Amino acid sequence: MAKAKNPPKQAANESRAVLRMYRSSPQKLNLLAQQIRGLPIQRALNEMKFSPKRPAKDVYKLLQSAVANAENNHGLDIDSLVVAEAHVGKNLVMKRIRARARGRAARIMKPFSQLTIVLRDTSQTAEAA
Repeated sequence: MAKAKNPPKQAANESRAVLRMYRSSPQKLNLLAQQIRGLPIQRALNEMKFSPKRPAKDVYKLLQSAVANAENNHGLDIDSLVVAEAHVGKNLVMKRIRARARGRAARIMKPFSQLTIVLRDTSQTAEAA
């Protein structure tokens, strides 16, 4: 008998996309995650499209990927999607050295982070309630 697959990590009315090994500090990426948390998808896309912050372009792409996952993999209605979760985690930290005066050295930390976005279809939760 074949072993059963692992159950999905999200509900039937949810879709997710993960940005791994992103070369930015979690603190900077979290500022953008806070901006889009709880917003309807169209508003969240507009927030990222017109944000002056450097990681905003990549967060915008991740939002589009989550919408594509919702539409193609889960068959959800894209007009009723809401950003249910947007959380940032730490990842690898590259450690580099910068030469300083008198033969000393200073450490340079180059952090990576990971952003997970979960979209939820609000129309299905309204029908179920």
